[in-house]
Amino acid sequence: MVIACFIQAVYLLELDRQENKSEGDGLAPKWWKPFKYKLSQTLVDERDGSIYGAVLEWDRTAALSDFIVIRPSGAPKAVLAVRGTLLKSPTIRRDLEDDLRFLAWESLKGSVRFVGTLETVKALVGKFGSSNVCIGGHSLGAGFALQVGKAMAKQGVFIECHLFNPPSVSIAASVRSIGEKASNLWGRVKASLPSKCEGEEKVCGNEGKRLCTEMKKWVPHLYVNSSDYICSYYASIEDGSDSDGAEAGNVQQVGEVAKLFVMSKGPQKFLEAHGLQQWWSGDAELQLALHHSKLINRQLRSLYTMPPTSSTAKS
Repeated sequence: MVIACFIQAVYLLELDRQENKSEGDGLAPKWWKPFKYKLSQTLVDERDGSIYGAVLEWDRTAALSDFIVIRPSGAPKAVLAVRGTLLKSPTIRRDLEDDLRFLAWESLKGSVRFVGTLETVKALVGKFGSSNVCIGGHSLGAGFALQVGKAMAKQGVFIECHLFNPPSVSIAASVRSIGEKASNLWGRVKASLPSKCEGEEKVCGNEGKRLCTEMKKWVPHLYVNSSDYICSYYASIEDGSDSDGAEAGNVQQVGEVAKLFVMSKGPQKFLEAHGLQQWWSGDAELQLALHHSKLINRQLRSLYTMPPTSSTAKS
C-alpha cells in the first residue's frame, strides 16, 4: 500500500529531524522516491518544531528518467500524509495532547495540527483539483485525516481518504452511547421524518440536489486490525438495536458510506496489530467488510443530516 509507505516517511522525517539528518543522509526519502514522488512541503508544529505531516507530489522528472511517460491510473498528483503518535521526548508532549483531546471529546478540531492540515488540503485542492489530491494517516494521523476529509466534504469538496488504524476509543463516545440509548424513542420518531438532506433539496432546488448526491459519493477507506483495541470498534456491526440504528437508517439509505478493510490474517499482538508496517506487507490478506459499522455511521452521519456549506470548490 503506497499511502502507508508515505505515512512511514513522515514518521522518519521527524526522526531524521531529531537526529539532524538531511534528505541526503536521512531514511525518509527511501519511502517515496521508488514511487516517483518528491517531497514538496512538511507540516511543522511551530510549538515544538516537530514534523507531523508531509506533502508528496508526483515527480514527473524522476518518472521520465525511468521511461515512465504517463502517471499511473489512480495515482494522485499530491498526497498529504499525517503520522500518528511518536513516543520520543521532543514530540511526545504535543502528540499526547492531541491523543487526550480525541479521548475526551472524539474531536481534533481544536488542535493546531488540525488547522494546519485543513489549510494544506485546501491549498492542494486549489492547486491540483480535488480529484488529484489524496490524504492519508495512521493512528492519530488517521483521526486528523478523517476529520479533515469530513470537513472538506461538508463544503462540497471530496478528496480520496485512506485511514490506517484510526482511533475508535473515546470517553465522549461512551457517554454519547448512554445518552442515545436513553433517547431511543425520540430517535425512532426522527427516523420516520424526512431527512434534512431531502429538505435541503426542496429549498435549494437543483444545486441542493447536486451537493446532496455528490456527498453520498465520498467514501473514505479505513484499514483496521480487529486485534488492535484502539481501532477495533470500527469493526462493530450496526445492529439497529439502539438510537444509533434509528438515525443510521438515513445513512444506510445512501448506500456505501465507507470502505472498511479488515486484516484477516495479521498480527495478533497489540503493538504489531496497531503498527503501520502490516499494511505494506506483501502477504497481507484484507477482507472488505460489507456490513455497516456503528462507529462509521456515527462519524459520517452529519454529512447526511446537515446541509453542506455554500462552497463550490471543485476539481
